[in-house]
Amino acid sequence: MSKIEKALNRARQGQGDLQVVPLAASVAPTPGTAVAAAQAMHPETIPRMAMSETRVLNARELAQRRVIQPQFSEDTVVQVFRELRTKIIEHSRGRNAVILVSGVTKGCGASFTSRNLAAAFAFDVGKTALLIDCNLSNPSAHQLLAHAEALGLTEYFAAPDLDIKDIIHPVGIARYRVIPAGKRRDVLEEHFASDKMKRLIETVRLRYQERFIIIDGPPMVKSADIRILSQLSDYVLIVARYARTTNAQIAKCLDATDEKKVLGIVFNEEPRLPPLR
Repeated sequence: MSKIEKALNRARQGQGDLQVVPLAASVAPTPGTAVAAAQAMHPETIPRMAMSETRVLNARELAQRRVIQPQFSEDTVVQVFRELRTKIIEHSRGRNAVILVSGVTKGCGASFTSRNLAAAFAFDVGKTALLIDCNLSNPSAHQLLAHAEALGLTEYFAAPDLDIKDIIHPVGIARYRVIPAGKRRDVLEEHFASDKMKRLIETVRLRYQERFIIIDGPPMVKSADIRILSQLSDYVLIVARYARTTNAQIAKCLDATDEKKVLGIVFNEEPRLPPLR
């Protein structure tokens, strides 16, 4: 039986909307050598982040944005995202990390997974989360912001003098920040391979040692983009649709990434069993 078949069989035995199936142990990222200098460039500490939150989203607004809420600790979906967070912290040995989240195909729920994985990290008062929307053809992270026209990744690529801090925005959730895709649509994904993209990822990693960076990636059918983004990441989470994604599709996704970085598969839309009466 192949590794993929074993993963799928384990997923079918689980319950809930999401099932995490570990595939391979990941190698802990190597810490940077310019940490102190990078932190001094931008002293946004956790207390200062709290002070900059001019408005905190209420429960109804979080539900509208499809963001999990920590007070619902018994909810299956909340528990799964907390489990994902714990796995990543264990693999990274407490250091911050860059996690690429990508669906096998369009509509697998990768954006939902990425925004809520970031929320799970933000739940921890000792950690912060940054969500970067790299799904330029179908962006969604801007929906978390009060101003959908906020500067984002595409403006950063196009403007040589635009500072990173100008594209990082609070969303009304404590310790949670977003870099949206941006409103320019003439900027191509080829920028992912640029030195500027590499500097962006390295800078946000070094400036904030408690921050976990979640990349909302394009579907894995765009294998060239996925290869580039996975090279910039420490871990990769693959999002599949339960009972709709095939073994062959998952195998193709694994071929597009470094298997050692694959933390697991998230099966979305898995049916729940009705409660016993």
